[in-house]
Amino acid sequence: MATEAPASAARRAAFTLGVDAEAAASALLAAQGFGIVATRVRTPRGEIDLVARRESLLLFVEVKARARLDTAAESILPRQRRRIAEAAEIFLARHPEYASLDMRFDVVLVAPARPPLHLANAFEVE
Repeated sequence: MATEAPASAARRAAFTLGVDAEAAASALLAAQGFGIVATRVRTPRGEIDLVARRESLLLFVEVKARARLDTAAESILPRQRRRIAEAAEIFLARHPEYASLDMRFDVVLVAPARPPLHLANAFEVE
């Protein structure tokens, strides 16, 4: 029983870190003129942290929070990119009103004592 408490506490801390990072990413995107369409979109293929829109551009945004920006950037693996792309396809099937927009996969990196870093067009789908 004693070993379960730290895991639970670690999960709560990770969840809080993720929520805070997504809030920082949302604020950064809003400052760039994007409206947040959806957050934490769950699909059978994976989760999309943020979906944002500005005029005819729709962003699928992965938010990564780590101790350093470089380790945050390195944590986005090809397998995760595929899952995000598959989740985006499901999102678009559920929301056909966005299907005619230009789309992009962006990343926002978050690290302590640093402003969030927005990587536009961070990866492409094959």
